[in-house]
Amino acid sequence: MPSSPTTALIVGSGPTGLTLAIDLARRDVDVTIIDKAPRHPRSSRAKGPNPRSLEVLEDLGVVDEVLAAGSAPLPMRKYRGGVAIADATPFADARPTPDAPYDRPWMIAQWRLEEALRDRLAEYGVRVGLGRELTGLDQGDASVTATLADGGRIEARYVVGCDGGHSAVRKLLGIPFEGRTDETQMMVGGDVEVQGPDRGFWHQWFDEDGAVMLCPIPGTRSGWWFQAGPETDASGAPVPPSLESFQRLFARHTGLPGGLLTQATLLSTYRVNERMVDRYRVGRVFLAGDAAHVHSIAGGLGMNTGIQDAYNLGWKLARVASGQADPALLDTYEEERLPVAAEVLDVTAERLRATLEAIKKPGGGLDTAVTPRTGGLGDGYRWSSLARLGATPRLRAGDRAPDAPCRDIATGAPRRLFEAFAGPHFTLLGFGAATTSALREASAAHKGELRAYGVDAGDAHGLADDDGHARSAYGIGPGDDVLVLIRPDNHVGVITPAGGRRAIGQYLRAAALEGA
Repeated sequence: MPSSPTTALIVGSGPTGLTLAIDLARRDVDVTIIDKAPRHPRSSRAKGPNPRSLEVLEDLGVVDEVLAAGSAPLPMRKYRGGVAIADATPFADARPTPDAPYDRPWMIAQWRLEEALRDRLAEYGVRVGLGRELTGLDQGDASVTATLADGGRIEARYVVGCDGGHSAVRKLLGIPFEGRTDETQMMVGGDVEVQGPDRGFWHQWFDEDGAVMLCPIPGTRSGWWFQAGPETDASGAPVPPSLESFQRLFARHTGLPGGLLTQATLLSTYRVNERMVDRYRVGRVFLAGDAAHVHSIAGGLGMNTGIQDAYNLGWKLARVASGQADPALLDTYEEERLPVAAEVLDVTAERLRATLEAIKKPGGGLDTAVTPRTGGLGDGYRWSSLARLGATPRLRAGDRAPDAPCRDIATGAPRRLFEAFAGPHFTLLGFGAATTSALREASAAHKGELRAYGVDAGDAHGLADDDGHARSAYGIGPGDDVLVLIRPDNHVGVITPAGGRRAIGQYLRAAALEGA
């Protein structure tokens, strides 16, 4: 028998699926999320969100818990022949700025991040259905029937596959996963217990005949992430990961007794895969995260790209499902995210090549993989059909909307722009007094869908840009009167002078709220 119909069925409960589920649930969309695993995993695979993902987590209401449970990136200590020869602190010079409050990625075990996301999702009354494996999809004109391994069925208006690199959803859709697997680039890894190394460092032993990397897992007393080049047997074949193999690798490269390493769990073998789909959608079924793209771990963009996929899709799917937008809005998900996936494959491949070259020399290490691009703050959608109008010397339609510290004129309390953006709505900023009437008209016309704020606009309920950080971040001169429309995923939709306020209404009617 089919279960009760749902609006959105999400397959896969990793960070991508959970992000999407929260974003839909907070918009009052009926969500069902399932996972074939019989229990929630304790995997520590991804080392944490980058600055852009931290901004998303702030909007979803979980960033404080994530920051408290994790830690800032540690200095990297690099060795040769068992001897420490160099330390590197990739984010030593990074500082939060008024427009970007998160200046570095945050280290947290993936299971702990997922736990925080599940707790937030539960606040909306939604919990993950475990042990529910997808085996079939049957699309109709108005819905999709998902068949499960136990014979159960779920009827949904939309299905989103967030089920990883071996995605059942992708395979059932018949979408090719084109690319390559490099069998020569291989690592073994797992969570281990180790006594001895200083937990204040991410240790990296790089030798000519192999490597071992140990990074302490935040929130544990003696837990570490272990990564290494695998041992090989007499025939040259890689040896499967095991505690005994890890102990031998540890002793060989560190010069420390192998017995200091105890317990090895969540063992895995990693090969460099660079693959992606050629489309993100077939009818009412979508792909997100690793189900749509996999790539080198260099730069740590895998989980983060998936979170951004979900953040892009969530508001669009919710508005179409509620009848507030034309179904064509869903086409912009692929339009915007497919080029990002292609770029991520290029960036991570280039960073891997650079890192492999760097570690050939004493003192080289994983810090080579870190670039401004891996922080995600420069990502945007300038090519999108939703980026129709407007630019300033610092910003164009489609770009990420910057943060800035302001003051709430009514209360006198500090208020950041991100706090104004937070939630499932569009935001209209009006810089200057000449935008007041446009703000008022837009608020009345799109009540409940839009929040409007005057910035130094003479509005008693607006924001004061006392230090000029907001105007600076948005590239708006002190005497200019400009309207900026921010999408629900905190990207710029429209930039227009106050006199062009009709463009705001046209954008909202055509692209987002009332359908094309």
